[in-house]
Amino acid sequence: MNTVIVDYGAGNIQSVLFALERQGVKALLSHDLEVIEKADKVIFPGVGHAAAAMEKLQASGVDQLLPQLTQPVLGICLGMQLMCNRSEEGNTKGLGIFDVEVKAFEKKLKVPHIGWNTIAQLKGSLFNEIEENAYIYMVHSYYAALSSKTIAVCQYDIPYSAALAKDNFFGTQFHPEKSSTVGNKILENFLAL
Repeated sequence: MNTVIVDYGAGNIQSVLFALERQGVKALLSHDLEVIEKADKVIFPGVGHAAAAMEKLQASGVDQLLPQLTQPVLGICLGMQLMCNRSEEGNTKGLGIFDVEVKAFEKKLKVPHIGWNTIAQLKGSLFNEIEENAYIYMVHSYYAALSSKTIAVCQYDIPYSAALAKDNFFGTQFHPEKSSTVGNKILENFLAL
């Protein structure tokens, strides 16, 4: 299986590589459009600022390619947020894969939302053998609103999308690569799609 991690300078790439190695998968790190297009599975990670990340994607043409992919694609954290229509972070236009808006948490909350939280209302094959209220690891200041594409819900003052899915596209707001055995199982489920 040929798994490619989209390389655009996102901060959590190394931990994603290590998590895949634990699955016995040697992933390739690339921003080459042809390499990404030919992959069996594509992982779109992200840690950083939405506007700066989108500029990097546009510079390489990855922003045009990603929405056209037909193989399973997993966006992680900022990767998932960039797959949405728009983010309030830097008033950034996203890739429009998920018809969802990304909003800032209210000022009264401590942000970023860092640490362990639970996910519920789990739907679909990404969560095979994952129990309701399983613990996952979060680091984010913005969230994707609930929508018809929500396949897992998390609560931080308000309920929001912990995961999204549409056709061959999946996104997790949490970091499966940092979420212990639950995260490893979610990555395993993605790789088995």
